[in-house]
Amino acid sequence: MNELTEILESIPVDPLTGALSVPIYQTSTYRQEAPGVNKGFDYTRTNNPTRKILESIIAKLEKGKNGLAFASGLAAIDCVVKLLETGDEVIAVDDIYGGAYRLFTTIYNKFGISIKFVDTTDPENIRKEITPKTKLIWLESPTNPLLKVSDIKKICDIAKGHNILVCVDNTFASPIFQKPLTLGADIVIHSATKYIGGHTDVLAGLVVTNSDELGEKLKYIQNATGGVLAPFDSWLLIRSIETLKIRVEQHSANAQKIAEFLEGRTEIKKLYFPGLKSHPNYEIAKKQQKLPGSIISFSLIEDTEEAAIRFVTSTKLFKLAESLGGAKSLLCHPASMTHKSIPRERRLSAGVSDSLIRLSVGLEDVNDLISDLEKALDSLGKGKSFGK
Repeated sequence: MNELTEILESIPVDPLTGALSVPIYQTSTYRQEAPGVNKGFDYTRTNNPTRKILESIIAKLEKGKNGLAFASGLAAIDCVVKLLETGDEVIAVDDIYGGAYRLFTTIYNKFGISIKFVDTTDPENIRKEITPKTKLIWLESPTNPLLKVSDIKKICDIAKGHNILVCVDNTFASPIFQKPLTLGADIVIHSATKYIGGHTDVLAGLVVTNSDELGEKLKYIQNATGGVLAPFDSWLLIRSIETLKIRVEQHSANAQKIAEFLEGRTEIKKLYFPGLKSHPNYEIAKKQQKLPGSIISFSLIEDTEEAAIRFVTSTKLFKLAESLGGAKSLLCHPASMTHKSIPRERRLSAGVSDSLIRLSVGLEDVNDLISDLEKALDSLGKGKSFGK
């Protein structure tokens, strides 16, 4: 039986009504038989039946033991970082999501948690930066927005030799294409707003670990700080996971064809997509991911912010928006949108140029999507004014 089918089949049918859809327990409070005597639920911040089912599903999908659901992807990241103490050090991927960069450098840095940014595509770069203070290695693979792919297993082997935790942001790959816990990671996180939600209608974050000790610590932090996912949003994610496999496979198939089309365009300076043999991390991506995913990034020959903005405001099917992973195709200009919080010098050193454009390939007809991009590129190449 298919893995996702088996997991979904394990969800019990509602015993009261026989409903196939998981009930939404839209309640904050539960009656207790006596002080401390209840049916496993006393307050929804601590536990909720709908959220509990979601947390069980994501744990199984990631081959972990403990799953936790949060009100956003950043709330999930925040919970993991709270495992650290003043004086601890983090080694993080240099091509990091702007929101994570902001959280590390402007919030936790003032509490005495320091961070080093390195190119994690070479595991030796990590080894060189490890000190006795290093307590966490933070990976995105593939990264946002340059689609760098790191050898998760090699990095985890290095970390275990120094008793360092490894957390992998698995948002871009999804648990269908990649399972970092099976490669040695201690913690996996998702911005479930993206592929797991898949319909641009829910904000959520997920954390999974295969360690009972870590699971207890994270659960304590989740309850103590309160950034939990609401029952209705939990239900939305359960609904979306039912179609996750078929959605992400079609996303990736569309992206592969679009990347191959873009590879031949003279208007493009650099193209980033791990499904192309020209990608520097193609071999490791092929080894640890079932499919390359559906995010494509590229910079323009006219390497200016002005050119990029002309392009991203010219397409019709690709909508200009911050997020990714939904049924509708999106594009964005990271330098002025998703990664605006990163200082320009830091952003450029990581490879995020002023003309970089990120595509989130959706589920529309791929020929229509290619035609949309072709018209925009043709117009750019002729020097026409976009959007007119």
